[in-house]
Amino acid sequence: MLIDLQPSNRILEEALRERFNGEAEKLQLKVADFDGVTYRLSTPESKTVLNISMAMRCFGELQRYGADAVLRREYGDMLESTPESGFDVTVRVDLQNLPQDKESLVRKLSLLKRNALAAPFEVAFNAQLEGRDSELMTIHYRDEEAYYIKAQHDRVTVIFSTIFKEETDRIFGKVFLQEFVDARRSPATQNAPQVLYSPREPPMELRGVSGVQESDWVGYVTFVLFPRHFTGSAAEGCISRIELFRDYLHYHIKASKAYMHSRMRTRVDSFLKVLNRAKPEQPDSQKEKKTAR
Repeated sequence: MLIDLQPSNRILEEALRERFNGEAEKLQLKVADFDGVTYRLSTPESKTVLNISMAMRCFGELQRYGADAVLRREYGDMLESTPESGFDVTVRVDLQNLPQDKESLVRKLSLLKRNALAAPFEVAFNAQLEGRDSELMTIHYRDEEAYYIKAQHDRVTVIFSTIFKEETDRIFGKVFLQEFVDARRSPATQNAPQVLYSPREPPMELRGVSGVQESDWVGYVTFVLFPRHFTGSAAEGCISRIELFRDYLHYHIKASKAYMHSRMRTRVDSFLKVLNRAKPEQPDSQKEKKTAR
């Protein structure tokens, strides 16, 4: 089953909506997200003051590219200068002074991870629109996996490295990613970003970069973004979708494997039924005869 993954965390969103519209009470809730990101919702000081804290392994790298400024722009005075122990970001919400439009605040808070990850993309987009080249920005957002962003005078290049831990994952991944490459041949998707897939060797942009792996289990996916993809209001949607590419890919690999397994089990069941119906009956002479006593 295909699914359109959302950039917001649904569990976090529902928990915040319930808290904003319910009675104030003590809370201690931990929430997990993709890529090893974790949240904690807590009321350590008062029932009416809610802390939303987030921990992500790549936050130090994101800070180099302006993550603090992006979060300050989005959350203003709610962003704590010193996060809670064990976390990278803490946002504090006064439940007694919520805005009239609570739903917008719920949505904004549930996009905490998305907004932090947006920082290097905004740097690259702004550099390209100003006609400047940017440095190659590397974000190690998962163990052994990273994405790379670089602005050039006419484009922004985004490269994902992804690990396929099983042979079947590698095969499914190659099929999916080849479809991305072939999709641009259709007239309906001529304006979509160009997608390139390298199943083993890193693309030219990553040759000589330290830490880049070259293995049969590693694949590299390159997105070539032109100004039409991120100019003006298009930038927000572009960032939200491309951040989720790795999760989208691996979700559908697992969904395809589950579908294939269910189809195989169904086929085996049907074969067993055919075999059971094909069993010959024993002739009367071979049947065990029983006499009543």
